Amino acid sequence: MTYPFLSVVKQDFQAVDDLIRANLNSEVPMVEEIAAYLVEAGGKRLRPLLVLLCAKACGYHGSDHVKLAAVIEFLHTAMLLHDDVVDESDLRRGRETVNAAWGNAPSVLVGDFLHSRAFEMMVDIGNIRVMEILSKATNVIAEGEVQQLSFIRNPATTEVEYMEIISRKTAMLFQAAAHAGAVLAGANEKTEHALRDYGLHLGIAFQMVDDQLDYLGTPEELGKNIGDDLAEGKVTLPLIVAMRNGQPDQKAFVEDAIRSGGVENLPEMIRLVKATDALKYTSEQANTERCQAMACLNNVADSEFKDSMSTLVNFVVDRHH
Repeated sequence: MTYPFLSVVKQDFQAVDDLIRANLNSEVPMVEEIAAYLVEAGGKRLRPLLVLLCAKACGYHGSDHVKLAAVIEFLHTAMLLHDDVVDESDLRRGRETVNAAWGNAPSVLVGDFLHSRAFEMMVDIGNIRVMEILSKATNVIAEGEVQQLSFIRNPATTEVEYMEIISRKTAMLFQAAAHAGAVLAGANEKTEHALRDYGLHLGIAFQMVDDQLDYLGTPEELGKNIGDDLAEGKVTLPLIVAMRNGQPDQKAFVEDAIRSGGVENLPEMIRLVKATDALKYTSEQANTERCQAMACLNNVADSEFKDSMSTLVNFVVDRHH
């Protein structure tokens, strides 16, 4: 499927794909095998796309933005590999996860390979501020992972804690991709900060919609099993709001489901998150993030790349329609 916001950087996007494939070479056959499997799985590649759009929106004319976009995709893929092991997931992007197909150890180790390859390429770009942004981001994301783990199966998780987790775990890489793209292009401070914050709000909206789709979507739409978050004991915004708005018996049901995990509670949970307006609230919050992301773009010079960034925000928030 081709997306409208891709057309303005189509050639660069293809160059990123080529560079990703070229940098997955290894003398160890299993590394190449797993890496090829991951590349074939594809995905929307929104984070590397952000690098390209932000750099171009700031008037960048070099070629390092392609390398930077590939770095972002490697970091993202490495995190997904580790994520799937932690979550014991068996389906991602509609296919078997690497840990399901090869086992946990290869999954973790190839994740490490991708991580270190990303840093090699980052050094090659040689922009110290870009390195600073990405190294800090990977640190914050790791903290977010640990923070999420510490809240698993905990029905007392608050909305504030949820926002902290998704800002670190998901939105941080969106933010870093947009920010690094602007910095690479030598954007002025106002534009740089605007694009950094645009990435943050886009990333938060992306995760909120993802959490909503866990109770609304289909496995085809999600590329993973419906109810995975519930099965893993992840306390997402729809569940937090269902407990807040629900009657005592509804609240107790959600609390028990969070503690026990498993998907046998899913049909009732889907009914409950709708009945308590939890999905509606999540949608409204994602919409607020959309508006904030759009407002950030007011501080960016008009261009076809900026227009594509507006389209991208709408795509992210409206993807369940």
